[in-house]
Amino acid sequence: MRKIIVLEFMSLDGVTQAPGGPDEDTSGGFEYGGWSATFSDAVSGDIIRKQMEPADLLLGRKTFDIFERYWPKNSAHWPKINEVKKYVLSKTRTNSEWNNSIFIQNLEGVKNLKESNGSDLKVWGSSELVQLLFKNDLVDELWLKIYPVTLGKGKKLFGKGVIPAAFKLVENTITPSGVIIVNYKRDGEVQIGTIGEQPNI
Repeated sequence: MRKIIVLEFMSLDGVTQAPGGPDEDTSGGFEYGGWSATFSDAVSGDIIRKQMEPADLLLGRKTFDIFERYWPKNSAHWPKINEVKKYVLSKTRTNSEWNNSIFIQNLEGVKNLKESNGSDLKVWGSSELVQLLFKNDLVDELWLKIYPVTLGKGKKLFGKGVIPAAFKLVENTITPSGVIIVNYKRDGEVQIGTIGEQPNI
């Protein structure tokens, strides 16, 4: 079985839309594309490059469209992206000239992919796909980069349909520019209690 890992650039108020550039995703009248760029530093750059190490990708159709326009011509910045398999959940597309692009039409196809043998599946962006994964408890890990900015509008990581779930912190870093980078893994059900009655408080 493969793990599904969701990787997101996220504002303090949970927005994940168009972190990379002004023209990346202007849907809904979003005007803050490129909001993460000014917080780049050597520490975050090293971690992001590590997160881009080869693994199969699972993408929503809109994110795939963005990747398809950019990465084949700029693969020096993301080694092996042209070689890894890119699985795309889409009801409207069935093929692409970008090599190793494979289209999946429904949730059952995603579940079958997760149950198959192969590398972990990394999900970048893909807000609608991520909501579907959350709703069906298919997210094994969250790798979040949380930026010190609020945007007020835009597509968000946690939307309708997110189920109650616990996660465990695996790794964390705070960069010189104030970006909080955290990796969580799925860790069972939500536990409840009363503050003050817990043994470690």
